[in-house]
Amino acid sequence: MVEARKPIVIVGSITMDLVTRTPRIPAIGQTLIGTGFETTPGGKGANQAVAAARLGYPVAMVAKVGDDAYGPALVENLKHAGVETGGMAQVSGSSGLAPMFVADNGLNAIVVVPGANGKMDRAVVDQNAELIGSAGMVLCQLEIPMETLSYTLDFCARASVPVMLDPAPAADLPDAVWNQVAWFTPNETEAAHYVGDSADAEASAKRLLDKGLRGVVLKRGGEGAFVAVAGGRAEWVKAFKVDAIDTVAAGDCFNGAFAVALLEGKDAWTAARFANAAAAICVTRKGAAASMPMRHEVDAFLRSN
Repeated sequence: MVEARKPIVIVGSITMDLVTRTPRIPAIGQTLIGTGFETTPGGKGANQAVAAARLGYPVAMVAKVGDDAYGPALVENLKHAGVETGGMAQVSGSSGLAPMFVADNGLNAIVVVPGANGKMDRAVVDQNAELIGSAGMVLCQLEIPMETLSYTLDFCARASVPVMLDPAPAADLPDAVWNQVAWFTPNETEAAHYVGDSADAEASAKRLLDKGLRGVVLKRGGEGAFVAVAGGRAEWVKAFKVDAIDTVAAGDCFNGAFAVALLEGKDAWTAARFANAAAAICVTRKGAAASMPMRHEVDAFLRSN
């Protein structure tokens, strides 16, 4: 029964992307006439929450927004997607923001302002202990303070709640993390941060598992995903071929869908195929959270592929 399903809980970031479209990236001191502007909700945590919720799975978000004009809009976007927002808190100051220039040739320049994401602290975990402890899986990223991440992982380890960690943006991790994470899901650049950039997927996965991880998913874009578990199976799951127009948040879409499929009882390789399908749809649309597909779309895509 749906009511019996343990929720996915995201302890992570939420950001408003402020996108200025321009013929080219301006030089220092240069003024250009832009061709468009839009605000679009993002942040890796919120993207993953929306991805999972649109697939029909119960999802709750633990995060902070500012008391600026963007905070209510960010929370409302999550609610509209079906995410439970009782774990959200408002703090003084700005919400997480990402002002960016996007040029006609696809190049971009981005400044990430942590804002309220930087105020995620131990207290927010304690205040939502019951919710986090009830999770079927907790999803984390590296866009909140490392101390808070470590505290969250410690809590989940004590509560026997599995954690999926998306190590983005890549950063050095405390040694304890490797034994506390059920699924570690880097892309190629992020994996290189931890094992060196000369390793192929198979070697990278082995080196990561040797650190103490239980499961690794190496997200390789158009190649697909290499999925490996400690002491067991390690195989490629091929990507679906589509005409991509915007790869923003494709990795977040994968993570949300992968978590849903695992909690629905699929094995890791079947779950990765489901996640690849969701990501394939995602890259055919513009935007971050706005590009996440609905469950019926993913099911139809899999039937036709």
